Amino acid sequence: MKKLLLTLTSVLLCAELFAQTGTIGTRSENKDSDRLLTMEEAVLGIGIRPENRSYSWRPGTSTYTTVQDNALVGIDAATGEQSVITDTGTLNAAAGTDMDSFPYYIWKSGNEILFAYNGYMISVNVEDNILTGKFTPPSGAMNITPNGRGYYAFTIDNNLYLCDSNGNVCPVTDDEDPDIVNGQFVSRNEFGITNGIFWSESGRKLAFYRKDQSLVTSFPLLDINTRTGSLFEVKYPMAGMASENVQVGIYDPAANSTVFVKADDFGYDQYLTNITWSPDDKHLFIQVLDRAQKNMKLNMYDATTGDFVKTILEEHNDRFVEPLNPLYFIKGSNDRFIYATDNRDGYKNLYLCDTDGNIERLTETDADVAYIGQDGKNVFYTSAEVSPIENHLFSINLKNGKTTRLTREEGWHNISLSPDGKYFIDKYSSLDTPMVITLNSSDGKKSETLLAAEDPVKDFAYGEIELGTVKSADGAYDNYYRLIKPKDFDPSKKYPVIVYVYGGPHSQMVRNTWLGELRTWEMYMAQRGYVVYIQDNRGTSNRGAEFEKAIYGQCGQAEMADQMKGIEMLLSLPYVDKDRIGVHGWSYGGFMTISLITNYPEIFKVAVAGGPVIDWKWYEVMYGERYMGNPVTNPEGYAKTSLINKAKDLKGKLLICQGAIDYTVLWEHSLSFIRECIKNNVQVDYFPYPCAEHNVMGRDRIHLMDKVTMYFEDYL
Repeated sequence: MKKLLLTLTSVLLCAELFAQTGTIGTRSENKDSDRLLTMEEAVLGIGIRPENRSYSWRPGTSTYTTVQDNALVGIDAATGEQSVITDTGTLNAAAGTDMDSFPYYIWKSGNEILFAYNGYMISVNVEDNILTGKFTPPSGAMNITPNGRGYYAFTIDNNLYLCDSNGNVCPVTDDEDPDIVNGQFVSRNEFGITNGIFWSESGRKLAFYRKDQSLVTSFPLLDINTRTGSLFEVKYPMAGMASENVQVGIYDPAANSTVFVKADDFGYDQYLTNITWSPDDKHLFIQVLDRAQKNMKLNMYDATTGDFVKTILEEHNDRFVEPLNPLYFIKGSNDRFIYATDNRDGYKNLYLCDTDGNIERLTETDADVAYIGQDGKNVFYTSAEVSPIENHLFSINLKNGKTTRLTREEGWHNISLSPDGKYFIDKYSSLDTPMVITLNSSDGKKSETLLAAEDPVKDFAYGEIELGTVKSADGAYDNYYRLIKPKDFDPSKKYPVIVYVYGGPHSQMVRNTWLGELRTWEMYMAQRGYVVYIQDNRGTSNRGAEFEKAIYGQCGQAEMADQMKGIEMLLSLPYVDKDRIGVHGWSYGGFMTISLITNYPEIFKVAVAGGPVIDWKWYEVMYGERYMGNPVTNPEGYAKTSLINKAKDLKGKLLICQGAIDYTVLWEHSLSFIRECIKNNVQVDYFPYPCAEHNVMGRDRIHLMDKVTMYFEDYL
């Protein structure tokens, strides 16, 4: 009777579990081939990526351009008529160069193109094939940024320079203090910051970042390439410690003068983010964020004097506010703009605002959206409202609010909108569909296929790929997963499992793209007899503010709870060997990997962690304090999530790989964990990559993935 009751209970539990899961789609195994991936193919992707093509829109037109046979060809989107705009022979004659293939190019205006070739930049008017500028960057020049009118801003070391259309170079800044940095990104690339130079729309004024990092502590890294080895230091503001002081300068080339924006809302270590020029060059808009990242002010400044004009709107959140997007001004307007935030209605939506502070919700959807463009009458955006693992294009009419869905095919759509908004080029794929590129009219009357790529892995022995969902630990969400079954899968056999995990903010590992966003190494392992499992959890992106902010103050806790729901599902599968489960991840995924094997030693037998965060107090201020708060105000959270305290609980086999010159997750993290293992007489394996930064790249990565693979082969 006891046995019968246990069996019945087990059946009921399995039924309940499967009620909490669902299959979205399946790509079948290719049983017609025995061809296995090599590690080089798995890492470098050579020969196994779908065919792709590059297109650009000619400014001010409905003509898109592409390179064919060393010529730049323009295609009229309305008629399909093709014409050669220029070719390498014509460019060589105009510019005095010897190009043997068509170079990388960027449209500067409807007739002018900027080319990068052989270490210098050339601008050519392709209407008359006349050289309009040639810029040879000085030695050491970095961050080269053209204004589209013959001027180039660039940095050398920590100062900012300008080269005019006649080739004259003048300094914009002349700071001698090495702790003062001009014209480069600030805040360690957080808040959507990718550069430090911002030309106005006309190209007549230049805004730039200036950061003072004199109070920021330094961390030494070892360069083994010198005869006796040498140390070099990187400035690294750790959570709870002194941070940068950031300013924004505005340079007027005509007057050769600079003013600094008077932004002092939140003190020394506030963040100045998402710099936006007004279309008339008169004002600069900055989203000013306090250090705690709970309060943000969208401020307007006079671009001539740097004076504060007004605060247009404010945001507050008890967990965090994270501004990531600049303002998008409505065509023809200097005072109406689109603003994106997830802080007002629970999802990242678009809002129509003006400089008087009026704000109106534009996209009324309970899903995250992303701005694509606008034509003054309609705003185009992509949205997760069809499915969190799909990306579709919509438009909304600014006058009547009518919303139109513009993409219908299943999958993830990447959009390039024509300058006039009448056409768009759509690159999309889905689980079974490699790259498809189409040209479409925004009114829905025209759709033309430009490319339907063949399956480049049709001759490989790829195992079955399943996309599905499993409930989050709190029962509120469907978390999406990708499961790859072994080659020649036999449901009567037992297979080892490798869980690949990242799990951190701004990530989405599972999408309805070709092969389900597969990392090719996953299939490499499936071909060698492993079940491979990848799942997104609370804290990752594209699911709304509550889903993302669930991790606040205790990074790793909600994520682990969700990952373990996936493990429960795996353990219910008859072909999973519950005694052979491994886990692998890098960076935040390295943190998750060690968290899982130390918190659940009865489940995970083998783990490989790369560049892992070990204790958030050693991570950078901008990211660490956003998700964990300050160590002074959240000591319990920092103690609970620290893996130093978990070293003694390690039971299985753990390999840690670390780039020795990693300035994202400092060596201090993994070495401190190793030291704690030694103190507790816990065995652990360690492999440094002496010349690698945070990620091991290039052909060195083949060695890394061989190392990871062999570790699972040896111990799992």
